[in-house]
Amino acid sequence: MPTTKQLKIGLVLDTSLDPMDGVQQYVVAIGEWLRSQGHNVSYLVGQTETRDLPQIHSLARNISVRFNGNRTTIPLPVNRRKLRKFLTTEQFDVLHVQIPHSPFLSHRLVLEAPPQTAVIGTFHVAPYSQLVSFANLALGVAVRQSLKRFDAIVSVSSIAQSFAHKTFKINSQVLPNVVDYQLFHTAKPLPQYQDDTLTILFLGRLVPRKGCKLLLDAVAQLKEAEVPKFRVVICGKGPLQDDLQRFVAERQLGEFVEFVGFVSETDKPRYYASADISVFPSSAGESFGIVLIEAMASGRAVVLAGDNPGYRSVMEPRPELLFDPTDSRALAAKLETYLNDTAARQAAQQWGEHYTERFDTAVVGQKLVELYRQALRKRRPQ
Repeated sequence: MPTTKQLKIGLVLDTSLDPMDGVQQYVVAIGEWLRSQGHNVSYLVGQTETRDLPQIHSLARNISVRFNGNRTTIPLPVNRRKLRKFLTTEQFDVLHVQIPHSPFLSHRLVLEAPPQTAVIGTFHVAPYSQLVSFANLALGVAVRQSLKRFDAIVSVSSIAQSFAHKTFKINSQVLPNVVDYQLFHTAKPLPQYQDDTLTILFLGRLVPRKGCKLLLDAVAQLKEAEVPKFRVVICGKGPLQDDLQRFVAERQLGEFVEFVGFVSETDKPRYYASADISVFPSSAGESFGIVLIEAMASGRAVVLAGDNPGYRSVMEPRPELLFDPTDSRALAAKLETYLNDTAARQAAQQWGEHYTERFDTAVVGQKLVELYRQALRKRRPQ
């Protein structure tokens, strides 16, 4: 097969493409980069209504469930004859499936794929609890037949790779999550944060496992510390918002803490670019940590991360930037160090700026395309 042949690729996701959660970010980033390279890209997804992208095929109705500490959607069963007809009409070169996948949509789609179509998977999940591990073990059994049809599977991190082997009994290579490096690297800081006050940023959903409360506990401890003037900007919304705002009022932290609410994808790079220190205290359930890469790519912030397996896999070269996500004193000590030490702050910022270049969508995308072509050469040896 000529290496210059443009491919027809179906990116497969069981849930809706409407939210901009981690897996959706991955799918859209890879899809639009592939399209920019001349490939014909379709999104084969669960019920999707508001996403404005070309060639979205909503193949299932979805229902809302809670999984791995998050609210998500899963597809209702789709008729296999309908899927077979769709695939016969479209004639994809490659189906790229996001795993774990549902027995009701992706599993059936893979089983109906013509023999000349290559099937590639990306495994995204890390364990959040024993219940999640058991659920994935059961799901691995349910989709075992379709797993045999995959030509290659990659995992977004070493912890996801290990979990894929444990629960789905599959071997995979690590090919990391992706970020539009230039988007974040060239972002301009927001003018309201361009002063002599150092900015500590939290960006994430206001739910227990994301750890915003731990950060506020640490900030309360810094109130009396000998540190330069600082502010804490909380970006995000969620069910804990009222409790967190009440905590800020009770501890008289109002002069330090600002809640800005939900931040759009358009504004997110500018918030990262405005930070001197970005803090992600998540305790568990992270398969990778794309937020760490986005924040570091700005080249302006020290990134401090909760020591959970997914974040650890990203921060492996600089473990001193990790902290125990159950220990607010440990986080307060890290913050005090980087607030006071300008040289250490700049060194960490510069390291992150260069380290994150390897996660650029174009770098990872080129490796995926070669994986697609390798699989197609085996399926179409002529």
